[in-house]
Amino acid sequence: MRDRLLAFVGSLAVAAAAVALTPDPLAAQTQKPAANRPAAPVPRTADGHPDFTGFYDVATMTPVERPNGVALVLSDKEAAAMEQYEAQRQVKNDAPIAGDRPAPPVGGETTTGKSYLEFLERAGGGVVGGYNNFWLAGGTKMITVDGQKRSSLIVDPPDGKVPPMKPEARRRNQAFLASAVSPDASESAAAGPSGAFDDPERRPLAERCLLGFGSTSGPPTLPNYFYNNMKQIVQTKDHIMILNEMVHDARIIRMNAEHLPQDIRRWMGDSVGHWEGDTLVVDTTNFTSKTQFRGSSENLHVVERFSWMDGNLRYRFTVEDPSTWDRAWTGEYPWVASKDYVYEYACHEGNYAIVDMLRGARAKDAEDAAKKP
Repeated sequence: MRDRLLAFVGSLAVAAAAVALTPDPLAAQTQKPAANRPAAPVPRTADGHPDFTGFYDVATMTPVERPNGVALVLSDKEAAAMEQYEAQRQVKNDAPIAGDRPAPPVGGETTTGKSYLEFLERAGGGVVGGYNNFWLAGGTKMITVDGQKRSSLIVDPPDGKVPPMKPEARRRNQAFLASAVSPDASESAAAGPSGAFDDPERRPLAERCLLGFGSTSGPPTLPNYFYNNMKQIVQTKDHIMILNEMVHDARIIRMNAEHLPQDIRRWMGDSVGHWEGDTLVVDTTNFTSKTQFRGSSENLHVVERFSWMDGNLRYRFTVEDPSTWDRAWTGEYPWVASKDYVYEYACHEGNYAIVDMLRGARAKDAEDAAKKP
């Protein structure tokens, strides 16, 4: 739940930046479509389907949810102002740190970032700072879809927001979070209640090196806005594999197959695919209750559509869970074709950090018990 709050507050930061940098907020609705140009030939496999095999970079500045008061389509001026601010910020962050710099403010840096990435970096590091900028690769551009610069990944509902959670879903998640941390929590999530350290399975999946945070592996697969932005697709007639650089998660999509029985549950669900013309449609069900994407239940159902778009992939996803939201919601963003490499993510289950955290929690329990009269 904290992730959703961070995304919401971060969106406010983007909205503030857009208003400050753009004198005419209505200009976003008048952007002209991309100029007509010959479509690039679609690479195809031996059986005639589009061949998506290759590497893709999903880094972006664009948040999942849309800032308040901002249109879906940004004007060139708005997008350029946001991208310029981020570029200037990165130059500053990459500059050598002066040895005689003054001490930071008492309690650490508490100012609000002016861009979504700036907010996330500060939230992830707390008031004392997080990663050195060398390790971060949050993206330098707002996404472009159909020749339009977009202010959010979500396109439906029209306001660009994840629909409100049902009351029963809020109660379900509140009960869960009383003794654990959200399984899909990011690195910026709070440590959680004291009971969250009573059992390793109460810790987030990313912390345990099981799945990438922020639904990097999906479905739906989303940008993580920090690092490890690469994906690799390997395509055969009967199976399609999507390898994620983050935590080296690998999804296997079974083509033209039936879903597994409902009593068989998987971390990333059971994905089956089929072709609708030149669009790959992937239907995923059978999620485990241990993943809880944005507070969802095991009834989560995700439909993804992959198609070519200006030499890149257009990735569109629709999320529905009648146990959590009143309606389905949809987003899309480009996977940009890349010749970069996918590097190993050196994270492994059973790492020393989680053992030390649990040991520290037991030591704290003993100290507290000793203080009691």
